[in-house]
Amino acid sequence: MSSTEKNTAAREERQSRRGANTVDGIPPLARLFPLGIQHVLAMYAGAVAVPLIVGAALGYSSTDLAFLISADLFVAGLATILQSVGFWRFGVRLPLMQGVTFAAVGPMIAIGTSEGITAVFGATIACGVFMIVIAPFFSQLLRFFPPIVTGTVILIIGLSLMDVAAGWIVNGSEDGAPPVNVAFAAGTLLLVVLIERFAPPALQRVSVLLGLVLGTVAALFVPGMVDWSSVPDAGWFALVTPFHFGWPTFPPAAVLSMLVVGVVIMTETTGDMIAVGEVVEKPVTRRGLADGLRADGVGTVLGGIFNTFPYTAFAQNVGLVSLTGVRSRYVATMAGGMLVVLGLIPKVSAIVEGVPPAVLGGAGIALFGMVAASGIRTLTKVRFNNKNVLVVAVSVGVALLPTVAPTIYDQFPDWFTLIFDSGISAGAITAILLNLLLNSDQMRQEHSSDAALGAYDAVRGPSAAALVHPEAEGTGVIDTIAFGGSVAQKTAAAEAKPDGDG
Repeated sequence: MSSTEKNTAAREERQSRRGANTVDGIPPLARLFPLGIQHVLAMYAGAVAVPLIVGAALGYSSTDLAFLISADLFVAGLATILQSVGFWRFGVRLPLMQGVTFAAVGPMIAIGTSEGITAVFGATIACGVFMIVIAPFFSQLLRFFPPIVTGTVILIIGLSLMDVAAGWIVNGSEDGAPPVNVAFAAGTLLLVVLIERFAPPALQRVSVLLGLVLGTVAALFVPGMVDWSSVPDAGWFALVTPFHFGWPTFPPAAVLSMLVVGVVIMTETTGDMIAVGEVVEKPVTRRGLADGLRADGVGTVLGGIFNTFPYTAFAQNVGLVSLTGVRSRYVATMAGGMLVVLGLIPKVSAIVEGVPPAVLGGAGIALFGMVAASGIRTLTKVRFNNKNVLVVAVSVGVALLPTVAPTIYDQFPDWFTLIFDSGISAGAITAILLNLLLNSDQMRQEHSSDAALGAYDAVRGPSAAALVHPEAEGTGVIDTIAFGGSVAQKTAAAEAKPDGDG
């Protein structure tokens, strides 16, 4: 065979491999199964954290906590399958994993404490219906959620949840945290750091989960730290039944508080969808964006029906898609199927529920710190003039007031405390209003010719590349000429794009 023929054959083989590695391509089962497991492992610690946090805060028993975890995994799997496979106008058909959002933790605890768990599920259902209804219109509202807002909200979520991590370490003690609890929390945190530093890249992706596992194994040698008394009684199979805790109720203040969370969820999912669309070289259109947000809404409605909480796309799995280079949406589908199966095995949930609170506290510091760091990373896209510094400063300050002084709003009406007592909702509202007040249209016009995309106009950090993509107008999100992307930028990008390339 001549060198020309060899080059032609090699080129055709590369094109064949590239064609097989597409969003709609299905890898062979021998690859599909381990890739699905990897996605489950990457999100598992974050997925089970929210039911543990909310259930523990509301004083639920070990059996009820295990049920909440099972329900969470079950619905996360269904929502992931819907998002990746798609059905009619529901699902973005990209490799996205769905899980319970941390943004709802504070409001749900506030609602559950004052109105009961049925109000949490009712507000969750209302939130999901709201998301389905406004999904087609949401792209028109994105100007209210630039990185200065979304970055601040994500930062607030991480900072607010540190109180939860501290509560795990204290574990109800009125005299401060027992030294053994602090030791296990510190040891678990150290394990996470060491895994990130010395472990192979594949293990680094699941550092928090490995920290939880190793910390729990070490706790087995300390009498009384690990409580798996409910594991023998847990069945190997059980259906997740709707309305297990009673029929949902819909207090207006609780619903309003959760609707604010719904807007935050949709903003977060939008950034993740645009980011993963860029990674797999399938830019998200306005129609695709609406379909993905509708699927988020359906997952959230199912969450309220099946005794769990609002769902969103998990950002860590977006990073995993980029890391592995595997574009197939059916990898996420496989992972979703695995989550459904795990949700139907109560013994798995009972084992997770038995993890010592001190170990959870150590992992929580890393996990919630990662959430806060994600917010900071988004804020690096922001032009930090005095106005934007004030937006972040005031929003974070308002949000942390209920954390540092839990009784600050005790003399206010219930509807007010349900919205502002969580801190996250208060911070989001403050950030939106301050951004609208301080960042005017005049400021946008002043910087419209900048070479870099104006961060105050972007949807979110990860989506910046999409908005200056030569086909960016196809996303239907932002007009790149009117909002920071010059004609020269688009022309240069179009000229740099090879003919016939993705």
